[in-house]
Amino acid sequence: MTNLCDIVLEGGGVKGIGLVGALHELEKAGYQSCRIAGTSAGAIVGALYASGVSADRLTTIMSSLDYTKFRDEKWLRHLGIAGKTLSLLFGKGIYEGKFLHNWLTATLEAEGIRTFADLQLTEPWAMKLPPYQRYKLVVIVSDVSRGRLIRLPWDYHLYGLDPDAQPVADAVRASMSIPYFYKPALIQGHYVVDGGLLSNFPIDIFDETNDWPTLGIKLSARQVATPKINPVTNPIDYGFAILDTAMNAHDQMHVDDHCTQQRTIFVDTFAIKATDFDITKSEQTKLYESGQKYARKFLDTWNYTEYKKVCTMK
Repeated sequence: MTNLCDIVLEGGGVKGIGLVGALHELEKAGYQSCRIAGTSAGAIVGALYASGVSADRLTTIMSSLDYTKFRDEKWLRHLGIAGKTLSLLFGKGIYEGKFLHNWLTATLEAEGIRTFADLQLTEPWAMKLPPYQRYKLVVIVSDVSRGRLIRLPWDYHLYGLDPDAQPVADAVRASMSIPYFYKPALIQGHYVVDGGLLSNFPIDIFDETNDWPTLGIKLSARQVATPKINPVTNPIDYGFAILDTAMNAHDQMHVDDHCTQQRTIFVDTFAIKATDFDITKSEQTKLYESGQKYARKFLDTWNYTEYKKVCTMK
């Protein structure tokens, strides 16, 4: 039996392997995604899944990646700390992001996907949607020039661009531009960075339909009453605390909501950080199995009919 759903994937750098484990369990349980939205790592996994890559094959693809190559520094790396500082000053980021872009472009093209035109929705149910929303994938980015959240391909019209002509890999590369780590992307002269700066978990993005649920996969354990504390002992800590607050405060309002918690798979990612590019194979396996474990736990109690009795979609 096939169960339709929309899926929202949280960003989380290398922790995104946990998303794959959860998707695998959803697929085994008969769930089929109509649309999928993601930020950063969620956009990478979402783009591949929306292109038709099965969860089994996605597991192979992600586990074979050499994550150390994501640290593709500029030639200034030869200058040590001074070089990194210059990269930040002149390139607005330490790493180039070219490896991710080239790898994803090649992987998507192997599936016959290049631009968003290749991800158009043509099913009868999609005709109820506005034309600009008829796509299988939505990539979340932050336009720091405009100071607003951008949903690609939905918002390409804001830049005077035809969404069907825009490469999917370009949108994903923009979404994974973690501030200070990666140089920002440019869209028509506008600086665009990691979507997590404004929303790392846009769980409500598809809430215009009651025909099937939107399920979220979040790369953190279920929230507890004790709030996260950012230690501030020096100016650097202070800067990162501000950045962390900006990237989490908006989504925390959603996660605190009971109905959001009911439709979200919370995947424990242990102490692994988004930028742990030296992640070991055993840690990758641990993340993947955690995704499987918590997806199974979620599915044991999930019932959309019961959910709708309590939670009314917007």
